[in-house]
Amino acid sequence: MRHRKEIITTVGTLACAIGIGFFMQQSASAPQMSPEYQGQTLVNADAVVLDVEEIILTSAEFAEDFVAPKAEEAVTLAAAQEIVAPPSEDVPVVQTVAAIAVEPAAPEAQPEPACLITANARPIAAAMVNLTVDAACLPSERVTVHHSGLLFNQMTDAEGKFDITVPAMEQDATFIVAFTNGDGAVAQTIVEELTDFDRVALQWKGDTGFELHAREFGADYGSEGHVWSGAARDMSFAVTGQGGFISRLGDMDVPDALLAEVYTFPTGTSRGTGDVALSVEAEVANNNCGLEIEAQALQTRSGFDITSRDLTLSVPDCDAAGNFLVLNNLFEDLTVASN
Repeated sequence: MRHRKEIITTVGTLACAIGIGFFMQQSASAPQMSPEYQGQTLVNADAVVLDVEEIILTSAEFAEDFVAPKAEEAVTLAAAQEIVAPPSEDVPVVQTVAAIAVEPAAPEAQPEPACLITANARPIAAAMVNLTVDAACLPSERVTVHHSGLLFNQMTDAEGKFDITVPAMEQDATFIVAFTNGDGAVAQTIVEELTDFDRVALQWKGDTGFELHAREFGADYGSEGHVWSGAARDMSFAVTGQGGFISRLGDMDVPDALLAEVYTFPTGTSRGTGDVALSVEAEVANNNCGLEIEAQALQTRSGFDITSRDLTLSVPDCDAAGNFLVLNNLFEDLTVASN
């Protein structure tokens, strides 16, 4: 009888020890979520799902010094320490199990937050749009702005932002901003006032010398009605119906920048009547002489039916520097009736 109690005690002790070890190993392997992340909602949860690459699945490996017993070797059970039963068999036997120390699992590294880029567009006076971009993770970076055929480059400032004014070419205006690393954002707005304005745009790449000129109601070069980058005016002229103005788009500090000039005229509210003559000019200079330069012309009336024309111009040799090349038929001249 005594030997049977010793065997039962030994088997019970081994079973408890194995059970506690298994439970603690299972507890240690369960991942723990930090309380500060519980119940939180992912930023941009409704945004487009991105493919995730370079995920490596890992699994635990046996330690190199682990030696499994051979099949033909007999396993010898070690005898448990003899426990002397108390005088009375009614007293329960107390079993002692040694505690097993388990190191807590190391916390998993949290992924870096994604670069958040936001773009906002809102209509302002003269059918213009205030376009703002915020990309704190991309300071001093080149950005390409796309809008209804218009293309030009901007640079973000030291805080990853820019704030510019862009002429709307369509009433349902969509602006796409794209960074060189493939990131970007989209902004949309409705410009109802565009029905009162006509617009023409000339865009090119680099320092080619292109200029957009408008001569309102028979104005001569250099007179008050001659509007160009050297006498660009501002949007207040269009808002009050006095005449048109020139907007220059693009950052000249960007190497080989995409640039554009847009002429806006308030056809629906103009105080004057008659024709507005539109032309494209390029001065022969050391930076373009002897080269072929390219540009594109865009034109829209009241925000409808945008038309485009591509232009390739052969510039004379450098001995013609200081002369101007004038193209009068790239745009349709504007005709303004009385309102």
